[in-house]
This record gives sequence, structure tokens and C-alpha cells, in this order.
Amino acid sequence: MNLALFDFDGTITFADTYTPFLNYAVTPRRLLLGKLLLGPMYLAYKLGLLPATTMRQAGSGFGFRGRRADDVRRLGARYAHDVLSTQLRPEALERIQWHRTQGDTIVVVSASLDMYLDEWCAQHDLALICTRMEARDGVLTGRYHLGDCTGEEKARRVRELYRLDSYPVVYAYGDTHEDRQLLDLAHRRYFRWQEVAA
Repeated sequence: MNLALFDFDGTITFADTYTPFLNYAVTPRRLLLGKLLLGPMYLAYKLGLLPATTMRQAGSGFGFRGRRADDVRRLGARYAHDVLSTQLRPEALERIQWHRTQGDTIVVVSASLDMYLDEWCAQHDLALICTRMEARDGVLTGRYHLGDCTGEEKARRVRELYRLDSYPVVYAYGDTHEDRQLLDLAHRRYFRWQEVAA
């Protein structure tokens, strides 16, 4: 039995799923305010002056702070059913199925949010490591529990939960520089669906 590690956005899906989820789940009034208040940050991000992790944290914080966690989770479940189902790469689903027939352990490792990935991974019977929103007394604080699951943090969480040396072969799949450390864990590495040298 081997281990297969899959990034989500752009690897399993055709594109980013985080930003569309904000548009789907954040109230219209807060979306409008967020565009006004976070506009300069977004411009800096688009110009490459601000890392994606900072922009994601700001967007999640502004969008969800003070919301009932259960309400956002319900929206996330609907998003997983109605939207994510239209965004999946056939080659990704085929590869996941191939690993399943091999009896491999399959894990989605993503910077995207638990609010919808929990539901999607449960639907597909996949393990999940991702960015998790913090809640207190059932209310979202707007902060991330344990930080943004990207870059080195992806690799750290995988090492924390899985004994890599117990698997004959570790596979990893990614599509951006944020997946580099995840790919570095693997014997067989796939970047944008092309195998690259270890």
C-alpha cells in the first residue's frame, strides 16, 4: 500500500475554488465592503507584492468573522455538491480511482478551506489535510486554526500525520510553487500532471 498526496485547487480541479467560495458564501453586503476595504491589498497581490497566503487570510477573516460556523458549513456542503462537481478534472478522478484500486492511502492536502473540502472529501472517501477556520462557541473568529496550509506547512502536516518511510512509494501531485515542498516528500512527483524527476 502506497501513499498518494493530492493538492486540490488546479490539480484535482480546473481552477481556484477558494475565491468562488467567498463569492458564494459571504453575504452580499460584506462582499461589497470587502472589495472596498481590501481592494488595495488585492491589487498588491495581483502585482506580486503580497503573497497569496496573506490575501487568503484577509479574505477569510473579513468574510467569515462573526458568522455561525454551522451556517457556513451548510453553505460549504451545498457548494461542494453544486459547484465543485462541475470543476473536477477527469484525469484527476481517474488517477484517484487508480490509487484506490491499488489499495493506496489517498490524501487531499490543500490551502483551501475545510468549510467545503470536508464535505467534498467525505463524498469521495478521501482523507483531508487543509486550512481550517477557527471557531469559538460555534462562531467563526475569522482566524485560521493552526495557520494557512500551504508551502512548508503542507509538508509539515503530512509528516506529522503519516510515517512516510512506512510506504513503499509516496506519490504527490501539485500545480504551483506552493506545492513544491509537498512534491519534495514523494518518490514520484507530478507537476501539472507531468511526472518530474525526484
